[in-house]
Amino acid sequence: MRTCCIYAVLMTSSGTVTSKQPPAADRVYAHVKQSVLERRYEGGTLLTEGELAEAVGVSRTPVREALLRLEVEGLIKLYPKKGALVLPVSAQEIADVVETRLLVEEHAARKAVPAPAGLVERLEALLAKQHEQVAAGDLAAAAVTDRCFHAEIVRSGGNEILSRLYDQLRDRQLRMGVAVLHSHPDRVAKTLAEHAELLQALRSGDEEAAVGVVHRHVSWFSHLARGEVR
Repeated sequence: MRTCCIYAVLMTSSGTVTSKQPPAADRVYAHVKQSVLERRYEGGTLLTEGELAEAVGVSRTPVREALLRLEVEGLIKLYPKKGALVLPVSAQEIADVVETRLLVEEHAARKAVPAPAGLVERLEALLAKQHEQVAAGDLAAAAVTDRCFHAEIVRSGGNEILSRLYDQLRDRQLRMGVAVLHSHPDRVAKTLAEHAELLQALRSGDEEAAVGVVHRHVSWFSHLARGEVR
């Protein structure tokens, strides 16, 4: 299973049935991470070990282990005897992510022309799925599918190092993406339209059009995330 698809299962709001319950620390980690990325725990929220232990139904020991992992990933900041502060998304983080996305995704769009076997079909399926999620009002799931759509294009180039670099942006992209979709629901349609435009450029083998759409799409996200577009 592809990395992005695995993450989509983790992020789905409906959950998934498993035959064996994961370790307590993993359950706390997944609970907090999903809540942060889906903005149920907003930036600036102070989480306590006791509250999290009660929410997940575990002792405090696995809570501490999970919070240490999340601090390493840059989602929270631990304060001894106080709790864990959910770190807000900074303007600098937005700028850094957008700059990296443009470098990687414009390069990937060029390499995706002509489109490798199966890429267009996978993108069509993801776009259809995103339409369904938006229609159902599940913006968190739509943000996950959005990341999968772009990751498919990056992976199609066959550069594993570049793909891993792009995957490292995944959490930050999801968190920003959910925030933007919630803050600007009227612009969700534009995201879908630009995905369709990018898909058509790849389908027709128009390299410059594909790169142009990617640049406009990612830069537009930057303006939205910064609150510069109303």
